[in-house]
Amino acid sequence: MAALVLVLLLSVPTSFAGDFRAAVVKENITPKVPKQLLGYGARLSEGILDSIYHQILILDDGESTFALVSTDICVLSPATYDQVAKLVEQKFGIARSNFWWSVTHTHSAPEVGAPGLPEAFMGERYTHPIDTNYTDLVTTKLLAGIERGIKELAPASLGVGWGHSSANINRRAKDIDDKAFLGMDPDGPVDRKIGVLKIVHKEDHRLMVTVANYAIHGTVMGGENLQISGDVQGVVSKYVEEKSGAPMLFINGAAGNIAPIYSVYPNARAGRMNQFRRLLGDKILMANEDILKYEDQVSFSTSEMEFLTPMKEGLKWPEALNDYIVDEKGTAKTIKLPVRFLNINDKIGIWASPLELFCEISNEVRERSPFPYTFYYGYTNGWLGYMLTEEEWKYKGYEPTVSPYVPSAGTRFGEAVLSYLESELKSKQ
Repeated sequence: MAALVLVLLLSVPTSFAGDFRAAVVKENITPKVPKQLLGYGARLSEGILDSIYHQILILDDGESTFALVSTDICVLSPATYDQVAKLVEQKFGIARSNFWWSVTHTHSAPEVGAPGLPEAFMGERYTHPIDTNYTDLVTTKLLAGIERGIKELAPASLGVGWGHSSANINRRAKDIDDKAFLGMDPDGPVDRKIGVLKIVHKEDHRLMVTVANYAIHGTVMGGENLQISGDVQGVVSKYVEEKSGAPMLFINGAAGNIAPIYSVYPNARAGRMNQFRRLLGDKILMANEDILKYEDQVSFSTSEMEFLTPMKEGLKWPEALNDYIVDEKGTAKTIKLPVRFLNINDKIGIWASPLELFCEISNEVRERSPFPYTFYYGYTNGWLGYMLTEEEWKYKGYEPTVSPYVPSAGTRFGEAVLSYLESELKSKQ
């Protein structure tokens, strides 16, 4: 099947500039009763290892508002994102393009909303009813957190920097038969950069919030674990907050082929979960401390593009996600993959998509980007499957079975994002 790739610009970019204000809010979303956990086979929780949260960052210039949410859950259907985004716009006037909902990808947290695309690949995991009560709680807490954040906006300054951590590893193991399986490949592609946004109070540069972007699966604990937990992302966020005195949003990156160096253990102790405080938490703290220059005047632009690419043959697409396909008569179905962009001043270019992206793609985008600080926010605004590099398809394994795309999509996707960064975003400065 010949690959069709088109890029559509969806929205007129929203630009805002002026006196920079920010606020951060934490909302506890830990359930009080057992819940179905998402990430492995269907399983009911038995107790709580650590609390899970919404971490909500609000940015404002006096005219427009941007909301970034990091939530300790595994994946989210784009249809659920759409429902909540509509509420956010109705209640607070925050445009859809200015509301980004990222999930940390812990595999030890409850399901939220309808399954979405995962049901097309792993229907046996979703034979139980949708938990509308917990979904309502998560939604209510998110809206309450945004409302509180808007009320608590305060003058702020922004810094940016890089860190490095060896807490992750490529998980596409291969034996002599060249067939991939979930394991460890110490020689495989990996992304060990930490992208850090540091927001401080304007008057005294006291830390307000850290946003750390790092690629790692939330799989220190495997399917045997039945305790609710934020997994490695939750442990690291809590540690950084304790040491720095301010909350941290963990934003996952292109973790489609990246696991923690200790992965799928039966419990936190066996998986040495607390060691990630040193392996990753301390590296985030070091990167934060190295950021000493801040900007008081901050300008933003947000925009969105649609990447159109053929759907893999034989896939039964969920009706609830029909807004994300083009069903052209006489041709294969085409997926409409949304990509968001956030440009901050002249140095920071952040892009986000609802994907489990292979790190080679985001690595190349970062290396060729016109912005010195180019961050990729994965698992954002929903989940539309794995996107591999074309090279990796021949090794088969788990990831191709849960990808709705054709093999050529990954290369074309990276080029489309780069083209957008180079032309559309750079030209707006």
